[in-house]
Amino acid sequence: MAQPWKVLESVTTNEGILELRQRGERDFLITVNGLVLMNSSLHRSEVALGALACGHLKTADAPRVLVGGLGMAFTLRAVLDQLPPSAGVVVAELNPVVLEWCRGPLAFLTGAAASDPRVRVEIADVAQVIRNAAMGRDRLDAVVLDLYTGPHAKSHKVEDPLYGSTAIEMTRAALKPGGVFAVWGENYDQGFDRRLSSAGFSVTCDRPGYGGLRHVVYLARLQQRAEGRPKGPRTRGGR
Repeated sequence: MAQPWKVLESVTTNEGILELRQRGERDFLITVNGLVLMNSSLHRSEVALGALACGHLKTADAPRVLVGGLGMAFTLRAVLDQLPPSAGVVVAELNPVVLEWCRGPLAFLTGAAASDPRVRVEIADVAQVIRNAAMGRDRLDAVVLDLYTGPHAKSHKVEDPLYGSTAIEMTRAALKPGGVFAVWGENYDQGFDRRLSSAGFSVTCDRPGYGGLRHVVYLARLQQRAEGRPKGPRTRGGR
C-alpha cells in the first residue's frame, strides 16, 4: 500500500500555495495550488537540459552560466557536473523558500548543489537578470531556463517576457559568441523554435528518454562572432 504524502512546509506566494511534500525517504514533490511542479523521481529532462547546455564548457576558462529557476536543483547539479572549478553560476529564483528547501531537506538529492561554492543564488526575476547581463560588460557562456512554464503555442510571439522575439534578442545580447541558450519545455513549440532561428541561433531539439511523457530540451547556439545588443524587452519572473 502506497504511503501518504506528508506536507513538510506550505507557504503563500503570488502564484498560490506552494508546498513541499514527502513520502518515504527520497520521494518529494513541490506543488502550487495542488499542481505538481517538481517530482524528485522524474527529472530526466532536467538533467539532460543541464548537461546539453554546458557540456562544451568542461575545459573552458572561468565560464559564466545563468540558470533560471531552481526547482529541486537537478538542473543545477547537471550544470555543475559539466563545469570546471573556476566556473561561476548565478541562479535566478523568485521564491526564497525554494532555496531554503534545496539547502535543507532536498540537499542530499543533488549533493547540495545549491550550496556549491561556484553558485550564487539571486532572489530575482530571471528576465531582469538576463537584461542586466545584456547591458553589462561580462557576457555569459550559457543561459539555461528550467521554469515550470516553458514555451508553448500561446506564448506571445513578440512580447512574451521570456520566449517572445524581443526576449530572445535580449538573451542573445547577454551571450558570448558561441554561447548557448537552453530551455526546458513541456511540449514542442514550433513557434519558439522558429523565433530562435530567426534571431540567429542554430537550434536543435531533444526529447530525452525512450517512453512515457517526454519533455523537450531546446538547445540554441550562437555562431562564433560578435552579436549586436538590442533594446531591452519587458520583463517578468522565473520559477
